[in-house]
Amino acid sequence: MTGAAAGGGGSGSTRRAAVGKAGGRSRSAQPRAAGGGGGGSGGGSEEEEQRDGGSLFLVNKSGFPMDGQTWERMWGHVERVHPDGGAVAAAIRSAARLARPSVPPVPNYKLSMSIPEWLQAIQTYMKMLQYNHTGTQFFEIRKTRPLSGLMETAKEMTRESLPIKCLEAVILGIYLTNGQPSVERFPISFKTHFSGNYFHHVVLGIYCNGRYGSLGMSRRSDLMDKPLTYRTLSDLIFEFEDSYKKYLHSVKKVKIGLYVPHEPHSFQPIEWKQLVLNVSKMMRTEVRKELEKFARDMRMKILKPSSAHSPMKERSRGKSLSPRRRQASPQRRACRRDKSVGLLVSSALFPPLLAGLRWWTRKETWLRSMR
Repeated sequence: MTGAAAGGGGSGSTRRAAVGKAGGRSRSAQPRAAGGGGGGSGGGSEEEEQRDGGSLFLVNKSGFPMDGQTWERMWGHVERVHPDGGAVAAAIRSAARLARPSVPPVPNYKLSMSIPEWLQAIQTYMKMLQYNHTGTQFFEIRKTRPLSGLMETAKEMTRESLPIKCLEAVILGIYLTNGQPSVERFPISFKTHFSGNYFHHVVLGIYCNGRYGSLGMSRRSDLMDKPLTYRTLSDLIFEFEDSYKKYLHSVKKVKIGLYVPHEPHSFQPIEWKQLVLNVSKMMRTEVRKELEKFARDMRMKILKPSSAHSPMKERSRGKSLSPRRRQASPQRRACRRDKSVGLLVSSALFPPLLAGLRWWTRKETWLRSMR
């Protein structure tokens, strides 16, 4: 996933594409024309076979340390897209000594912090990690993966302290805000069009104390984090749309997901696109109406993930929708009936039985005494 505003110029834009065998799966990637549809907002493997703005978008699937093929593929891509070609790559790779990169400390929440201060600390940490300009996403993010697995990837981001892209920033933001139940998090995705190409971008929407904001990473400073000051969700979305216009991007679609649970061990996947708005074909009043209705439903917690929805069944009169139970065979019913009758009989005979035992015990005692 790449920042959509990267295409304001030609060389800075990146697009998603297939990775070679070093990345795991090998797929073909053909450039798409503007009229071919955007796609590319599905799971991780689908994202890699797409393009975003005309350049390859590669993903490291080998983990850390990188395997040899992924490492060489990354440098080869840098040589192809950098203005100075292989000279820059050769200078870095042949250097006898390189400066030790800084490792920013992971922010810790303090009770004296307000929520806006804590969100600013998280965003500052992301900026210290820096945006990844190598063309290879270092951490594989599969959108269909359970939340618990994505949180493990976020932990790995804090350990490795490598540059990240927008999709990685969303996962990292969720991880760092897990301890704040008053902070609701939800993904916001944008599909934009510029110069014959489609671009995709995602940020983490924030809702707290009646105000909206966002966390994220982008090449453009006004397409990532937004302060927690927007009164409505539509105000936040329109602010992003106005920021895109500065770079001559027209917003085509906006996708908004559901609140992400605060349980880091949840096996529930993130709902990335509960609401999809084709904003290029809608009036702003219509967009605002849809966004406010969706935001109200989210606040009331009445929306459910699409994965939790079961297909509707027609209910016949006098019949239940619950799964049908097997009818017991006549023999089993008879056994159950006999058992219940036997239980009643034994219960009825229990007091006389005790009386008989007492009588027999007294008789035995009398007979022994007579001997």
